[in-house]
Amino acid sequence: MKKLFVFLTLAGMLSFGINNAVKADEHDDPQTEVSENDEVIDEAEPEPTPADILELEAEETVDEDVSYHYILKEQFMEGGPAFMSIVLLCLIIGLALCLERIIYLNLSSTNTDKLLTNVEEALKSGGVEAAKDLCRNTKGPIASIFYQGLDRYEEGMEVVEKSLVSYGSVMMGRLEMNLTWISFFIAIAPMLGFMGTVIGMISAFDAIAAAGDISPTIVADGIKVALLTTVFGLIVAVILQIFYNYIVSKIDGMVNSMEDSTISFMDILIKYKK
Repeated sequence: MKKLFVFLTLAGMLSFGINNAVKADEHDDPQTEVSENDEVIDEAEPEPTPADILELEAEETVDEDVSYHYILKEQFMEGGPAFMSIVLLCLIIGLALCLERIIYLNLSSTNTDKLLTNVEEALKSGGVEAAKDLCRNTKGPIASIFYQGLDRYEEGMEVVEKSLVSYGSVMMGRLEMNLTWISFFIAIAPMLGFMGTVIGMISAFDAIAAAGDISPTIVADGIKVALLTTVFGLIVAVILQIFYNYIVSKIDGMVNSMEDSTISFMDILIKYKK
């Protein structure tokens, strides 16, 4: 009986110890998980500060709002400074000539109807000398043509007519000054671009030969750089062509006005002489 009691006591103690061990293991597992979580938390990146957030937003804004000037400058440098600088020089000189012609033509424009009316009134009130003073003090090629005709009024109407025609040709030459240079830059800009393209293609093929293999990267980069010169050359030609056409149309209008006003001026002189 005593042995049975001792046995049951030992069994109970063993079972109690095992339960405590199991409970201890169960308590150890959450601690392990907590420690693992702590390690995960420690390994995770720290939360960004407001300054970091503002910096990231600024970088994204810069990437999204890249200026057209920056892109154009980057493409210009990729095309090769040698040929691209020459093309840019053509654009600058061509635009300078175009602006000079536009300013000159606008300053040379004259209200022909008003000028003819004033000349006729001056002839009636003060004679030829008053009309000459009026034309001398009026800007523009038409007033200069009228002055040449009045200056030879005493020599006869045939001489006046020849004077008007010859001096009108001189005025037309002044109006068309520098147009040949503008057309020159319009023609040479794409030619320089094509030349740069050919040289760039030769360089691309040299790179392929040096690599010993046709790599898409080598071919694409070489062709891109080669074609950029052509693109910029065509852009320069298009810009200058627009200004050139405007200048030519302006000159044509002024020449037509000169011819019409000269005919009316001759009629006024004939009427005044009678």
